[in-house]
Amino acid sequence: MRSELDLRLLRAFVAVAEELHFTRAANRLYVAQQALSRDIRRLESEVGVPLFVRSTRRVSLTPDGERLLVHARTLLALNDAALRDLSGAARPLLVDVIGEGLTPARIVDAARMAAPQLEFTVRYGGGMAAALAQLDAGRIEVAFGRTEGLARRISPELTRRLVRYEPLALLLPATHPLAALEEVPCERLRGVEVDASSGNEDAVEWVDLAGLLLQEFGGRPSPPHAHVVGPNETARHLQAHGLPILTMSECPPVAGAVIRPLVEPVPVYPWAMVHRRDVRHPAVTALTGVIRELAASEGWRRLPEDAWLPGAEAAWAPGTPSV
Repeated sequence: MRSELDLRLLRAFVAVAEELHFTRAANRLYVAQQALSRDIRRLESEVGVPLFVRSTRRVSLTPDGERLLVHARTLLALNDAALRDLSGAARPLLVDVIGEGLTPARIVDAARMAAPQLEFTVRYGGGMAAALAQLDAGRIEVAFGRTEGLARRISPELTRRLVRYEPLALLLPATHPLAALEEVPCERLRGVEVDASSGNEDAVEWVDLAGLLLQEFGGRPSPPHAHVVGPNETARHLQAHGLPILTMSECPPVAGAVIRPLVEPVPVYPWAMVHRRDVRHPAVTALTGVIRELAASEGWRRLPEDAWLPGAEAAWAPGTPSV
């Protein structure tokens, strides 16, 4: 057994231990599966014990693997915390904003203007589900999105803060019957097939919220399909399928489409800001300052009188910490 542990190999080990699937772990680390398998074999050789039980159907940790996982997480957390502390404000803050033209991107743009001396690096993960994996792995530092309806729990190393209750709307082909309305009462969803991004693994929290909304008001989610990114692809998708798309009230314009707010009641999306508790970057302070200003000037955290929220959010909404 070696007298030192290679942190790179430990990071590979933790990814496989958490995913219990070599392909998913390789995708998470952006490496080839063959390279990841070699790294795991090398680590097992160096520590002198098998860490995984592999079969054609599943991967599981050995008792020695379970013990190493506890130490590996601690070592990696200490290493990452030391690097973050030493790097200070000179390095960029890595922020996931889900997509262009949405509330988080607007927040980052405002923070850049308010604090031009700080650098923000933006990533488009497509959803909180995808961003959460990146946060847990330390590849991003801040993410925005809904924190309920996820397939994995929020790690104790992360903290969430309520940012905004954003009203939802329908993105409609200009020729759709509902496009003739200035506002669409939720009752008008009954019997209507709506594109709710079913099948989007990167944003299961959105798919969950959309499904709950449609179930309550008698709408039908469309069958799963490949995730569409960007206004141009959305326009093509809308033209090809002609279905209303559930969206935010603030979203990028799409050619040939109109946005109609949903009302009676007003369904809202609870945006949260999530970051690692140990992040001490001044850009995080800049983000929270901008959010406070926008919330005060635009009423971001005031719920409409007839707001609709899923059960989980409705239970914690009044007492949720806010930035």
